[in-house]
Parts: sequence; structure tokens; C-alpha cells
Amino acid sequence: MTDLGFSQAQPVQNSLLTETARTRKRNAAERRFRAFGIAAIMVGLLMLILLVTTIVSKGTGAFQQTFITVNVELLESKLDKKGNRNIEEIKKVTTFGYAPLLKTAMKDLVADLSIETSLKSKHLAALLSKSAVAELRAYVIANPDQIGKTVEFRFLAQSRVDGYLKGRVTRESVVNDKNISAEQLDLVDALVAVGTIEKTFNLDFILGSDASDQRPEAAGIGVSMAGSLFMMMVVLALALPIGVAASIYLEEFAPRNWLTDIIEVNIANLAAVPSIVFGILGLAVFINYMHLPMSAPLVGGLVLTLMTLPTIIISTRAALKAVPPSIRDAALGVGASKMQAVFHHVLPLAAPGILTGTIIGLAQALGETAPLLLIGMVGFIASNAPETIAEGLLSPNSAMPAQIYEWAKRADPAFYERAWGGIIILLVFLVTMNTIAVILRRRFERRW
Repeated sequence: MTDLGFSQAQPVQNSLLTETARTRKRNAAERRFRAFGIAAIMVGLLMLILLVTTIVSKGTGAFQQTFITVNVELLESKLDKKGNRNIEEIKKVTTFGYAPLLKTAMKDLVADLSIETSLKSKHLAALLSKSAVAELRAYVIANPDQIGKTVEFRFLAQSRVDGYLKGRVTRESVVNDKNISAEQLDLVDALVAVGTIEKTFNLDFILGSDASDQRPEAAGIGVSMAGSLFMMMVVLALALPIGVAASIYLEEFAPRNWLTDIIEVNIANLAAVPSIVFGILGLAVFINYMHLPMSAPLVGGLVLTLMTLPTIIISTRAALKAVPPSIRDAALGVGASKMQAVFHHVLPLAAPGILTGTIIGLAQALGETAPLLLIGMVGFIASNAPETIAEGLLSPNSAMPAQIYEWAKRADPAFYERAWGGIIILLVFLVTMNTIAVILRRRFERRW
């Protein structure tokens, strides 16, 4: 008892080493948060592994193709009736004149191998790609001295034969397929056993051009890669200097007023505009108003430049803001002008961030499809790679993402396989560009 007549309550003394209920609750919440974070990471990794596995499993088949080795007798009576080896007269023989040679060659092949079959010669020749006739004609025109001889060729097999060897086509699925029959598959098995039909690496898929719906086995992405390369050259030549110059002015020289506030808000909004809007803008301005050639990589590059500029400006301004103000103050304090302080001190320190933002913007532009479709950069419009820079910029061409889109919507499963293969090549480009960004950032990075 105290003098006031009551006892004073003693405070509860808790040790720091004793876990209270409140501490247990807080620790439990922290453990749950860590568990949620780990679970989120695991789900993300699982989705990434699933995506990569799907792309690789479905796309690697595009890098292999089935070929048929056959000896073709280049009959002089069919290809050069006068026998004078006049190249102009040889060119007058169309692909229809070469088709009987392939039928005879396939018939002789089966006979020489003693393979019994009731298939007619036209069904035997149907195992070959429809590009074989054009390939044979191109060879004869390039080598007229071979007329009258028997030459060995490795022709592409038609897509159903290729799909059969890759497991995409089965005997059950060919019951209602007018392009191939079960008896033809029996012949394929016999030719595979003797090594006449084999599946090898397909370099033409990487270097070739798109093909018609009748020859999916001959389609390649090489010309589209060239189109994407020329577009990226245009984007790099325009977006980098314009974007960096605009960023330097807005961040270092522009006065802070309502006009610059409006410009900054619009730049931020343009970065979120759907890419298809830029495609409509390019169609209206560059093609309909300026009358630039449709489907040209130059137009595609201009459209992608407009789309990439906001990204480059935002990333460049962020890099400039990351440079400590003391760098600017020190430069100005020793007598440097504002421009000298920016270009001699601030800009070199911001270079890693600028390069990173630029390459990320280029990678984003490389994967765009919608704006390119609106200006006509679709598949099967260029059969040969451009020979000069002017031709590469102004001649009609496609781009890798547009080509992949075109393949994915075609009916033949062989095109679908090539779409996955094109995605692999596109991802290789994107990974390479991002790797270059990391290397450049570390190469030019300076610490203060």
C-alpha cells in the first residue's frame, strides 16, 4: 500500500529474447510473404520453361527437311531439240517440259531399287516438292553443257512426306488426304530404308524466301530477315539521334513551363499508344500522302521510328536524371559552359543507360507485327534477297514477325512448323540484342 491507499501496478517486463504474440504474428506474416514471393518466382520460371520447351519442340523441325536423291536424264530431245545449246531457246522450255523428266527419273529409281509398287509415274513424282521442276529448269539454264547427261539431284520432298518422317502425318490422317496415300507412304518407307530419302539440316529455311501455299517445304525466312535488318537500320539512323537530342534538350535546356509540361505528358502517352495506331499513321502519311513505295522496309522503318521514339526519349531522360547534380555543378564551377557540362561530363556518364534504352527500343520494334501489316509488309512478296542498299530499302519485302504471322494463319501444318522455327530465330535476335545492351552498359559504365 502507498500513502494514497492503493498499490501501484508494476509494468510487465519482457525480455528481448522472448517471442511475444505480436512478434510471432509479425514473423508469420513475413514468412507468408516470402512464401508468396518464392511461389510467384517458381510459377514465373515454370511458365518460362514451358514456353521455351514448347517453342523449341515445335520449331526445331523447321531446321530439318526431307530430301530425295534421284538421277535425272536431261534429254536433249526435250530441252534442246536443235542441239545448238542456244540459251535463249533453252529458256523457252517451260516447267511443263521438265515435268516428264522427273516422272521418268522417279520411275527409273523405283525400278533400279527393285521396289514393287502399283503407283503410276505421276504419283511417284508427287513425292517430290513442286519446287523440284523449277529447280531443275534453273539448273539446266545455268549449266546448258549438262544437257544430254544424267545428273544426280537432291530435291525437296513434298510436305506430307516430310511430315510423315517427322511424325506430323500418320497413316490414319492420310485416309482423307488427297495429297498423299498410304501406298505412297509404303514407298517412302522403302526409300528411307535404302537411304534415297533422308532428313538433313535445311539451310534454305534460314537463307531462303517465302513460298506459295503449294510448296510449304520450300519456304524460308532469310529474305524476311533482310527486310527486318534494313528496317532496323532506318530506325537506328533516325530514332537514336532524334530521341537523344530531344531528351537532352528537354532534360537539360528546356525551360520549365506549361508548354514543356504538355510535351512531356504527350511523350508519356505516346509510349502507351497501341502499335497499330502508328501503322495507320504510316499508311496515311507515308504511303497515301507522301506516296512512298508500299511494303518497302524504308516505310516500315519510318513507322517503327515513330513508335520507338517515346521509349528512347523516356529511357534517355531517366539516364540523364541518374547523373548526380554535383557533376554538373562541378563542371560549371570550373568555368565550363552549360553545353560543355552536358556533352563532356553528363552525357558520357549517361551513355550506358542511353544505349540500353535504345537497344531495348530496337528489340521492341523488331518484334512488332500490326503496323507492318497495315503498310503491306506481308509474306510472299519478295523471292530474292536485295543486292544493294537502295534495293533493300525501297523494294517490297516482309519482316520476320509479319512472316511468322503469315505462316501461322496458313492451312498446311508445314507452315505452322515454320512459324515456330521463325519464332526461334526471332528470339535469337532479341536475346542477342539484349546481350549487346548488357555488354555495352558494362563497357561504358562509370562509377562516381
